[in-house]
Amino acid sequence: MKFLMKQRWALGLLVVLFTAASYAQWNNPASDIPAYHPSAPLRVSKLPPILAGHQLTGDNFQYPWQVHVYQKAARIGNVLYQLPCYCRCDRALGHTSLRSCFEGLHGAECGTCAKEGLFAYQQTKLGKTPAQIRAAIERGDFERIDLEKQ
Repeated sequence: MKFLMKQRWALGLLVVLFTAASYAQWNNPASDIPAYHPSAPLRVSKLPPILAGHQLTGDNFQYPWQVHVYQKAARIGNVLYQLPCYCRCDRALGHTSLRSCFEGLHGAECGTCAKEGLFAYQQTKLGKTPAQIRAAIERGDFERIDLEKQ
């Protein structure tokens, strides 16, 4: 009986320690970078597609820049997979990278996602690597993007 009590106590202690460690990880300012993947996906075919074609119509696509951003995003899906999204949709919506924003309607509804996506496209065309683009996004360089002028 005493052995069983010790096991329960040890299990309870492990749960408390694990909870404290995971809480500390979420509140660590050094790890305040939103979710992203450190490298390109191994199988692109396993990922949900970025919205395209007739999906870029309707109430969620009332402005030309919305369609434009999705068209550009579709060309660099592997790069977007490796970038964080600073609207914090990883926490609110469970997104795993900036690419997730364009697999649904979120990229059309959120200016941060749209600016980051267009910035990533422009930087990719300039020959920047995903790591370089990620560093620029972390600095906030995407904020210079004017969606209305696209």
